[in-house]
Amino acid sequence: MPKHQLRPSGDFPAAGLIRRFAAIFYDFLLCVAMLMVITLIYQQVVLRLIYGGERLRQLADQGLLAGDPVLSTLLVFSLFGFFAKFWTHNGQTLGMQVWGIRVQNKDGSAISLWQALLRFVIAIGSWLALGLGFFWSLWDKEKRTWHDIYSETRVVHLPKGAHKK
Repeated sequence: MPKHQLRPSGDFPAAGLIRRFAAIFYDFLLCVAMLMVITLIYQQVVLRLIYGGERLRQLADQGLLAGDPVLSTLLVFSLFGFFAKFWTHNGQTLGMQVWGIRVQNKDGSAISLWQALLRFVIAIGSWLALGLGFFWSLWDKEKRTWHDIYSETRVVHLPKGAHKK
């Protein structure tokens, strides 16, 4: 799949950590809502069709719905799908759009699906390391996080009103 140039184009400065965290918070709220809807549909529609209402209630009362591997897999794939769609098409999740930042390749093109997967997995590792992968940007000369480095991407700060040109 050929890379497409993102608009606006230009040489933009690296996004700061505060701006990144603000965008992450916005996306966190959106993702929580999305995961709640997916869980509701899975448990109240899919499982109800499979088990029936009474058996589903028994399973819930016994705590057997907690830790469902099918639901867990569905939620992880949904989260990846959310980020991959936005990152590979216009370089911005909804939170990134609000805060004027974008993920891109060095040449200003959209990232690939493979890069999105690397970013997603390494960002999870960054959080599991108590955020060290994100705070790494404070020491990196190019303000890159672990997932920026390993996916060979960069997050840039777009100028105000750049999309209106």
